[in-house]
Amino acid sequence: MLKIVSSKLLDELSQKAAVIPRKRLNHNFHDDLADPINRMLNALEPGTYLQPHKHENPDKREVFIVLRGSLVVVFFDASGNPTEFVLLDPNKGNHAVEIPVGVWHTLIALEPGSVVYEVKDGPYLQLSDKNFASWAPKEGDFGCDEYLKILTDQYHMDKNENL
Repeated sequence: MLKIVSSKLLDELSQKAAVIPRKRLNHNFHDDLADPINRMLNALEPGTYLQPHKHENPDKREVFIVLRGSLVVVFFDASGNPTEFVLLDPNKGNHAVEIPVGVWHTLIALEPGSVVYEVKDGPYLQLSDKNFASWAPKEGDFGCDEYLKILTDQYHMDKNENL
């Protein structure tokens, strides 16, 4: 079946993401979680928190292609120190990033209506899909908002230092 990424689909997904507590929502293009290649849209609104994680054992690559809006991909060392901030914003030149196996990362949505097309090795198994960082708050726990603000502020400081 033909699968089309339309402005209407992006709008609908972003509108739904904006009103749910997680402030993010995905739309799968793979028909089965056991598919060897998972493909989906992820609508992310400012304030959504994704606990830093990596994909290993089983090893998985992950690709984010920004379709609209802007996001920052934050990379960390094993101790949880941010090592790099990569802005994904088609208006500023970066359209996509491929994250190698075993690299700690998270995403920060910078503007409303941000949507990425995500490609990740499958199959998706909830219990083993992500290795969550013990040095960061779990989604929904106390401290998520503060941790997200710290990372966002570090990105803005890093960006300003590199101007």
